[in-house]
Amino acid sequence: MPKSRYEREGAVAVITMADPATLNAISPEMTDELEAHFARAAAEARCVLLTGEGRGFSSGANLAMGGPPPMDEEGKIDVGQRLEKQYNGFVTMLRDLPIPLVTAVNGPAAGIGCSFALLGDIIVAAESAYFLQAFRRIGLVPDGSATYHLPRMIGRARAMEMMLLGDKLPAAKALEWGLINRCVPDGELMSTAFKIADELANGPTKALGMIRQLAWASLDAEWDEQLRAEREAQRAAGRTEDFVEGVKAFAQKRPAAFKGA
Repeated sequence: MPKSRYEREGAVAVITMADPATLNAISPEMTDELEAHFARAAAEARCVLLTGEGRGFSSGANLAMGGPPPMDEEGKIDVGQRLEKQYNGFVTMLRDLPIPLVTAVNGPAAGIGCSFALLGDIIVAAESAYFLQAFRRIGLVPDGSATYHLPRMIGRARAMEMMLLGDKLPAAKALEWGLINRCVPDGELMSTAFKIADELANGPTKALGMIRQLAWASLDAEWDEQLRAEREAQRAAGRTEDFVEGVKAFAQKRPAAFKGA
């Protein structure tokens, strides 16, 4: 039984985590499906929208999968194996997407599900949504890139609060902290998120992809290194058909009709 769905609406790929009975708990099987969906989106769409079915975005890793815990070569429990073999590759895939990513967060976004939500370029949350780093409650550490992106998104003090205390962060507070881009009434979540995704999908796709990649690179780059990266990206962007169209539209005082080429 598939645990996710892929749909195309115009140039937008809508990917839905679809295991509502578990509040879309993340399993290796779901992650494999999501990887395939995102690869397809990168090949045929101009923006991707990720959301969860039912009452929640994701409750985090599925702790009720059954079976023995992963063991290392010495016969000791090694929960980190799943990160190395499965989840780290997927979150890196999201970071490196060549097209923009919008996330529409409904209900809880917990654990590694929280990381998936916060890897969006534009993060739209319903008023009933909340973000939760619950790892400390089961004696584990945040994962899925949370320890990397949270301090960079909201600062060390607030990131420490989320991770050490493990309290729910309501969507309104997340907006106040600068963790998300929009907080909207529940009934407007998907329409708002899709409108943003559609706008991005009708933009200069290659340039938008380079913008998101430059922004990610800037988190670790030195000044000179980042300026060189901008220079290289600007050369590539200036050779696109969309750049020619953008300049022509500007001169003719009309909206640009970008083709993503």
